[in-house]
Amino acid sequence: MNIAFFLLPKQDVICLTLDSTLRQTLERMEYHRYTAVPVLNDNGEYAGTVTEGDLLWHMKNSGGKITFENASKFVLKDVPFRMDIKPVSIDANMEDLINLAKVQNFVPVVDDMNRFIGIVRRSLIIEYCERFVSKETVEPQGAS
Repeated sequence: MNIAFFLLPKQDVICLTLDSTLRQTLERMEYHRYTAVPVLNDNGEYAGTVTEGDLLWHMKNSGGKITFENASKFVLKDVPFRMDIKPVSIDANMEDLINLAKVQNFVPVVDDMNRFIGIVRRSLIIEYCERFVSKETVEPQGAS
């Protein structure tokens, strides 16, 4: 099995850039109802994943400097990402993908130049595995 089989391509993934404002980030996350979104740099490389918690802690720790009203004046590159959401190479083996998916809701996928090419959702891996488990538990017709 190849990682590409599970890939949700970049054009179908909601991404942000390091130059996105905090307001843009909050609005996109709210609109799409996501709690975490991949972030890319100017070269299209995976830079990390921002979470709702990252934004809230950054605003809280700003000492009142950042509010929802002025969030358009601050950019995402200044927000520390608290979760280390690791990417996997498109050429990696399935074991690497599954090990990351155990602890991440999605796994960012990069090419050999670290350019972001999409994600693999943990739910898709679980659905795929469920099909195998279901096949094994179904008893063949006529068996006694």
